[in-house]
Amino acid sequence: MSGSDSGSEGMPLGTQGDLASRNLVLESKRFYLDVKENQRGRFIKIAEISGDGRKNQILMTFSTAAVFNQNLLDFIDYYQTLGKIDPDNLHQGELKSEVMYKDDKKYHMDLKENARGRFLKVSETFTRSYSRFQVFIPADGMSEFQHNLGELIDEYDNGDAEEAMSAPQ
Repeated sequence: MSGSDSGSEGMPLGTQGDLASRNLVLESKRFYLDVKENQRGRFIKIAEISGDGRKNQILMTFSTAAVFNQNLLDFIDYYQTLGKIDPDNLHQGELKSEVMYKDDKKYHMDLKENARGRFLKVSETFTRSYSRFQVFIPADGMSEFQHNLGELIDEYDNGDAEEAMSAPQ
């Protein structure tokens, strides 16, 4: 894991500042959790780099990331109650699902399994188009992912995440 900090005070409109970054290796994938800031505020970029170099990424406001992080704790608790995968009896569809809405975006969290293992599929979709972006987090790495995301939210939140968590869901 590595972290970096860079300031973005006095940033001109249209530019984007990198405030912090975390690098995680979960199974054969690299994940980057980046805190960024632009004229609309702070946000988290989650990027997944697969073993063959393909890159997937999703973006979340801090308020959405806080709700995602809380949901992730529920997914981790659920995952820990599951037994080992039975290759002769794989579950079709999701083991657990959650949907979050934020402005014109919808985020899906789907815990799934296949012959290679269990994983959390996180999708970002836009209500005004058919665009879909997604990352796949190995289920065994959800706790480490959640821990790092939680630290970034705690350290860099300017009140949006706390406000989202106190609002009725």
